[in-house]
Amino acid sequence: MSDTIFGKITRGEIPTEFLYEDDQCVVIRDINPQAPTHVLIIPRKPIPRLVDAAPEDQVLLGHLLVVAGNVAEKLGVGDAFRLIINNGEGGGQTVFHLHLHILAGRDMTEGQLATGLN
Repeated sequence: MSDTIFGKITRGEIPTEFLYEDDQCVVIRDINPQAPTHVLIIPRKPIPRLVDAAPEDQVLLGHLLVVAGNVAEKLGVGDAFRLIINNGEGGGQTVFHLHLHILAGRDMTEGQLATGLN
C-alpha cells in the first residue's frame, strides 16, 4: 500500500488540529464538509479499505465505533448523526486509508443522502 495523506496526518507530518486522538486513531474535521458537522475518524493503522481488515483488526474496528459515539456526543450531535464508511472506488472512496465519516446538523433522511464523501 502506498502512503496516503491520512497516514501523514496520523503521524503528525501534516499539521492538523485533532479533535480527539489516542494510540489507535485520530479525529479531524473534513476539509470539504458535506454537513454542518463533518468529521473523520482515522485509524493510525493503515488499512486501505474495510474489506482489507483482518481478524486481528476486530478490536480496532470496535474502538473506532466507540470513538465515533463519544465524539458525536462531545460535538453535541449524539442524538442524530450518520456514520459512513466508503469501501473502494465504486463505493466513493478516494483516500485508500480506512476512515469513518460522522455527519450531522442537516436532514439525513433517505431523500437527502450525502454524496461526494471520500
